Amino acid sequence: MLIIITSERELENEADRINTLFENGLEVLHFRKPTLDIQGYRALLTKIKPQFLDRIMLHQFHELCIELGLRGVHIQEQPRLDLDEELGAYVKSFMDKNYKVSSSFHSKEDISNCPVDFEYVLLSPVFSSISKAGYQGKGFDVRDLDKFVVGMGGVNAGTLQAIFDLGYKGVGVLGGVWNTEDYLGSFLEIKKANDELIRMQR
Repeated sequence: MLIIITSERELENEADRINTLFENGLEVLHFRKPTLDIQGYRALLTKIKPQFLDRIMLHQFHELCIELGLRGVHIQEQPRLDLDEELGAYVKSFMDKNYKVSSSFHSKEDISNCPVDFEYVLLSPVFSSISKAGYQGKGFDVRDLDKFVVGMGGVNAGTLQAIFDLGYKGVGVLGGVWNTEDYLGSFLEIKKANDELIRMQR
């Protein structure tokens, strides 16, 4: 699984860029815009071609998932902790409607101790972040976890092999696409390397 996370900042012609990634084979987009309110979310999402909406996981304003018919919702770490005993019911409320649910973690122990099963979990930082200065990689080895773990942090075409070697079943990319001069070229390079590694594992 190859996931792209949107840039935290607003980009010029962002919906067009997102549509272009989907047109070039993007499986799943995580839509995360911490500076936008719900109107900003809706305005940008409605510029994405309708045939791609069911590939989008929403980080905030989860009610838009149902309104727009998205793929599902992503529960970030703090909101997951805040839900506490309500977490299971919250996740079930989306899964019962056939939406996917994922969540973020920053330690293996928290993944193991979480009582809820997600479609997949994001674990970061595997390697030092490209998009966040000073965000040092932990090199988490997840081969002993019986979960679908997606690795984030320092992901680009050159680090994919090392991430797969640590037991990850997918990768999440942010800076490796949006912090480059050619976002599409970077995505295609990562996708090609990712596809080749998956073929080798079969």
